[in-house]
Amino acid sequence: MPAEDTNSARAAGPRYGAVAIGFHWLLALMIVGSLGVGLYMSDLPFSPLRLKLYNWHKWAGITILALSSLRLLWRLSRRPPPLPATVLAAMPTWQQHAHTATHVALYLLFFAVPLTGWAYSSAAGFQIVWFGVLPLPDWVAVNKPLADAVLKPLHATCALTLGALVLLHIAATLKHQFLDHDGLLWRMWPTGEKP
Repeated sequence: MPAEDTNSARAAGPRYGAVAIGFHWLLALMIVGSLGVGLYMSDLPFSPLRLKLYNWHKWAGITILALSSLRLLWRLSRRPPPLPATVLAAMPTWQQHAHTATHVALYLLFFAVPLTGWAYSSAAGFQIVWFGVLPLPDWVAVNKPLADAVLKPLHATCALTLGALVLLHIAATLKHQFLDHDGLLWRMWPTGEKP
């Protein structure tokens, strides 16, 4: 590793562990993919493609819910590496609060989005059969007015809020990487090499 890379890595502090990094990138890909499919399918006319995409979207949502549960358990059992003192010293207080609030909100939405989607599907009368194999229990009774007037808009609002926070998270990461040059991205980069 060249001297410049070593200094950047030292400034960034310790890296996340391999499991945490794996959860981060797998969930990132699944969430972005699921959001994209959700936006695309909502305007499609009724068709076999729309039905297929709805099923895929539901399967992805349940998988995201399961992985988010495992990720949260992993994080609760292993504290993430703290932000380096040099990075904290350079961040205004409002950015430190925004950092914490964004991470808490992301974790809440990792659960809220799939759970509201599951509730909407249940209330609409469509049981989720995970990957076409495992029937999942409906945890909301069939109630089409509740599904259409409350749960569908709630799911959409949670999903769009998650999408906005993901964009904010990416923007903050790019700021740290290309404006602050503090090497924070290296702590979560999959290869361990300087991105």
